[in-house]
Amino acid sequence: MSSSVANLFEPAILGALELSNRIVMAPMTRDRAALGDVPDDLVATYYQQRASAGLIVTEGVQPSPEGKGYWRTPGIYTDAQIEGWRRVAAGVHSRGGRIVMQIMHCGRAALPANREFEADIIAPSAIATRAPIPGPDGVPQPPPLPRALHIDEIPAVVATFARAALNARKAGLDGVELHCASGYLPNQFLNAASNQRTDGYGGSAQARARFALEALSAMADAIGADRVGFRISPGNSYNDLEDADPLGAFTPLLRGADALGLAYLHVVDVAPPGFDVLGFIRSNWRGAVIANNNLTPDRASALIADGVAQAVSFGRGFIANPDLVDRIKTGAQWARVDRATLYTGAARGYTDYPKANGEAA
Repeated sequence: MSSSVANLFEPAILGALELSNRIVMAPMTRDRAALGDVPDDLVATYYQQRASAGLIVTEGVQPSPEGKGYWRTPGIYTDAQIEGWRRVAAGVHSRGGRIVMQIMHCGRAALPANREFEADIIAPSAIATRAPIPGPDGVPQPPPLPRALHIDEIPAVVATFARAALNARKAGLDGVELHCASGYLPNQFLNAASNQRTDGYGGSAQARARFALEALSAMADAIGADRVGFRISPGNSYNDLEDADPLGAFTPLLRGADALGLAYLHVVDVAPPGFDVLGFIRSNWRGAVIANNNLTPDRASALIADGVAQAVSFGRGFIANPDLVDRIKTGAQWARVDRATLYTGAARGYTDYPKANGEAA
């Protein structure tokens, strides 16, 4: 092992989460859920193969029917889904791994065709995203106009996040991560372009942060703050969320979340040049940080050595390299991702990537 990356293999503690190393598998949608949005044995195999990560963050999981936006994404609100995730967690734990569930409510970033049921498409305001969403055939389509949530409905939506956290723990997962990035529902509330409410959930940056903070607080109350993390990406315009003032939009969220005693903050650093995301984070958040986005092992190691992050996450590297942790340790070459098989729903391009030595994962 190169001494330049040795700190990646030190243990770390993020709240109640004890990591054997500081290499985290980032959440990635893979569109492999079975009928009823249930993670099946194929999904369990995929995560078990990658259990050498210090922590796995699952793909985005909808907390309710209204939360689903994409084809074949898994849920965590039915007994069958909970049982499916129980198999996933057991497989990861059998290899000594740790796994948390990313809770992802897509809000307005949704297509009715991607659902096996009827459910409202909801958002903070009745403003459609201009970003096309892939349908069941993979062809992007414009999403419909969402329905603005009435203020009296919001507590019930917040409650779905707490219930999802409880269900994740019931299934045996070690914790949860709230997806507050990528233009999904919490991010839609945070952003002035998608949130034009004039009540207590819109207007000022503080009011726009209220929904995400209430969701985090409810999840923390449900399973313990030390098992709850959240993910942000200030300055990221994905899913049609241009942010004219990312500092102003995210400062109230960070400061409010900092007071909750959460396990970690997961930061996707994709801001425009000249915007110091990690520096901004450290000015407003005192807790543990997982840093992400196109990191090399050397860059990841430097972030830990400098105290900017306590762990680092890799996304695409884990898709094609189930043994990514060992490859980083030995300096072995990384396999390349077959992009044509990212979202097919099949085992090919999902569980058939071999280890560096050619063995099956």
